[in-house]
Amino acid sequence: MQELTKGVLRFETEIYPDKKEFLDRLIARQDPHALFITCSDSRVVPNLITDSEPGDLFTIRNAGNIVPPYGDVLGGVSATIEYAVMALGVPSIIVCGHTHCGAMDAAMHPEKVANMPIVRSWLNHAESARRIVLGYENLNPKQQALVMVEENVLAQLNHLHTHPSVASALALGELELFGWVFDIETGHVLSYDTEQGAFVPMSVDHIPTATPRRRRRLL
Repeated sequence: MQELTKGVLRFETEIYPDKKEFLDRLIARQDPHALFITCSDSRVVPNLITDSEPGDLFTIRNAGNIVPPYGDVLGGVSATIEYAVMALGVPSIIVCGHTHCGAMDAAMHPEKVANMPIVRSWLNHAESARRIVLGYENLNPKQQALVMVEENVLAQLNHLHTHPSVASALALGELELFGWVFDIETGHVLSYDTEQGAFVPMSVDHIPTATPRRRRRLL
């Protein structure tokens, strides 16, 4: 706590005064660019990864960047998604997993959290990803861990579609979905590309999207 206390004091005396004019503009309202759903892992820092400022990201963090299907757990995650889409009108939702994820390791090996019933129950929301990974043959442990992280991001994107606010915004073309994997070892971020069916590098000229193709409605 000593280091954290020192940090607070530096913020109050050095950082806040330097950014006061900018922060004052955020007092009246927030207008985030995206809802960022990621893991609680202390090594994953959304504003650092995206080089963004306060006010840019509306954030959900939990073990395993989980999005329970709508109606399954009507708790903080569901409420935050609904608020972000309907009240804040975020144009994008990003689900960001990461390598060396303890939650995904536990999801792949439930016996490791046998004495943590709440954690084990929570990670059941990644069960579809686990089943898919188990279906792949000849993966070494490192490959299996990475594929689990990727498949879990896709599973949680699928769960997002079950939320009425998200489904409506997608159908109206008001929302885009993105699936990212942050590699802690390299600092690289890969984004899922629906067209290619793979996680690929991003560039200014090509921003891969996980948004499903819109249905064509004939009137």
